[in-house]
Amino acid sequence: MAEKTKTNADRIREMSGMGLAPLPGGGERDMKVLVACEESQTVCKAFRAKGHEAYSCDIQEPSGGHPEWHILGDALKAIKGGQVTTMDGQTHDVGRWDLLIAHPPCTYLSKAGRNRLRVNGEIQRERYEKGLEAAEFFYAFLNADVPRIAVENPVPLKIFGLPPYNQIIHPWMFGDEYLKMTCLWLKHLPPLFATDIVVPIGKWVASTDHRKAKKDDDWAKSGKRSQKDRSKTFPGIAKAMAEQWG
Repeated sequence: MAEKTKTNADRIREMSGMGLAPLPGGGERDMKVLVACEESQTVCKAFRAKGHEAYSCDIQEPSGGHPEWHILGDALKAIKGGQVTTMDGQTHDVGRWDLLIAHPPCTYLSKAGRNRLRVNGEIQRERYEKGLEAAEFFYAFLNADVPRIAVENPVPLKIFGLPPYNQIIHPWMFGDEYLKMTCLWLKHLPPLFATDIVVPIGKWVASTDHRKAKKDDDWAKSGKRSQKDRSKTFPGIAKAMAEQWG
């Protein structure tokens, strides 16, 4: 008897050693998804395109063009579920979220900031304290009362004691031609598998093609993108999240 053809979902479960956590109430249905600390709405829109009731949440207004899907305010309040209000003034009874995808700020946690944390061999107390606050914020998402959780951040500094990440991904694994090392901490979710491997042309944070640009802006002058640009999720990764976790 011929072996049953494996689906992508089958391959994901084999790779991760576990299946997706069951949805509350059992069975399959559209999910209630909260994308915390996201103003670009890239991930939110990817899940909406798949028919899920997804909302972005941030203290900034969204640049993604859908204020009717955006919760403006404290993400730690939004993760509690219940009734949430979007920027168009509408109230939505989401109950308990089925999936949380969080992008907490990484400024004080990232390994890239180690030279600012330790100067001339001495730990900078103010920056260290801010790092501890950022770690507490990170844990609030990772330990949220949501059945499926993904928290995204760069490689963290060991001094703040974050748990081991489950996976490292890059945009080039999902069709976008850049290097940008991103760690995923996953609860009851399988690792993402690459969907469209391409050859990277350079780092996203400081791309080598900036000298060709003749625009009179900060990035063209410095070769570095703004913190806001650096933090945005690439469309290929967002699409993979929606397809594989949705």
